[in-house]
Amino acid sequence: MKPIPHISEAESVVMEALWSHSPRSAEEVAIAIGDERAWQESTIKTLLNRLLRKNAVKVLKDGRRYLYSAAITREQWLHSESKGFLDRLFDGRVAPLVAHFSRHRKLSKADLEELKRLIGELDDGK
Repeated sequence: MKPIPHISEAESVVMEALWSHSPRSAEEVAIAIGDERAWQESTIKTLLNRLLRKNAVKVLKDGRRYLYSAAITREQWLHSESKGFLDRLFDGRVAPLVAHFSRHRKLSKADLEELKRLIGELDDGK
């Protein structure tokens, strides 16, 4: 599997627009992002070009315009980002992450129930 490139926060906004619908022109991406960010189309084009250089996006010429689509899935990106986060901050372990959140941010009853359900599924899988 090819390595997943690092995608900045701004680039991830563009990727979300492409993951929700592709292919899109730069203008269509700008419209899709709309009120979320007040970016000019030139900013969108700059971000698309960065993503192209990183091989996160692919492009197809359609007459006088370019149509962009994601070259990686959201799931691939999410896996890569979360693995990197765990590796950097928690030595690759999930338990210290959950402990950190339980100490510094109150987990809701729904969060606790979901964690119990997930642990139960993991136990059943052994």
